[in-house]
Amino acid sequence: MARLARLTLPGHVHHVIQRGNNRDPIFSDAADRIEMLRLMELAVREQRVALHAYVLMDNHVHLLLTPESSQALPRMMQALGRAYVHYFNRRHGRTGTLWEGRYRSTLIQAEHHLLGTMAYIDLKPVRAGLVAAPAEFAWSSHAHYAGLRVERMVTPHTLLWSLGNTPFAREASYCERVANGVSDAEERALTDATLGGWALGDDAFRRGLLAQGGRRAEKRTPGRPRKPGHALDANVSPINTKAE
Repeated sequence: MARLARLTLPGHVHHVIQRGNNRDPIFSDAADRIEMLRLMELAVREQRVALHAYVLMDNHVHLLLTPESSQALPRMMQALGRAYVHYFNRRHGRTGTLWEGRYRSTLIQAEHHLLGTMAYIDLKPVRAGLVAAPAEFAWSSHAHYAGLRVERMVTPHTLLWSLGNTPFAREASYCERVANGVSDAEERALTDATLGGWALGDDAFRRGLLAQGGRRAEKRTPGRPRKPGHALDANVSPINTKAE
């Protein structure tokens, strides 16, 4: 079966995962991570993509992005991926691929899932046992939103303004949201949607994406299509986006 075209639409928030081949490390030390951040800043600026959040894990990266055009995100990821592989291979005396195929992505309904996705990204190092708290991990955007440092390449989403009337209030509110954590169900829904290429949001959001992108934004239920108004439709969860 031919794989679906990646669902990418301008003006929407995208969660992106790029993994190392065979889950091998893509960073060997701080110098590698610093170079990735440098290349990332260049790529988002040149392709006009807003970077809202990121984390650089040992063998994969998570990004939260909003592209200005339909081709901005693919071009940004292609430029970043190629530039980093060239750097990494040259520095470490290796050849061949570094990435596990193409990057995975999903569109998220910002008003429902933006803060949860940002908390999910910030908490990845904690869940992996690398640090005890997000602020202890140097290679994520958490410190920017916690008021611990300023990163020029990070563009806060407009919804962040709703967290408070002052920078201090917004920082405190954001840290509280991250401290509240992400449930297993929320994490599973986001991961499955990203790996499967399905949108994460309610029915109205996914219908709107279909109208804009010409491609369905949710996984079809196995079996014959149901007729409109079928009794089972009433039981569909707004985040039923799991892709096996």
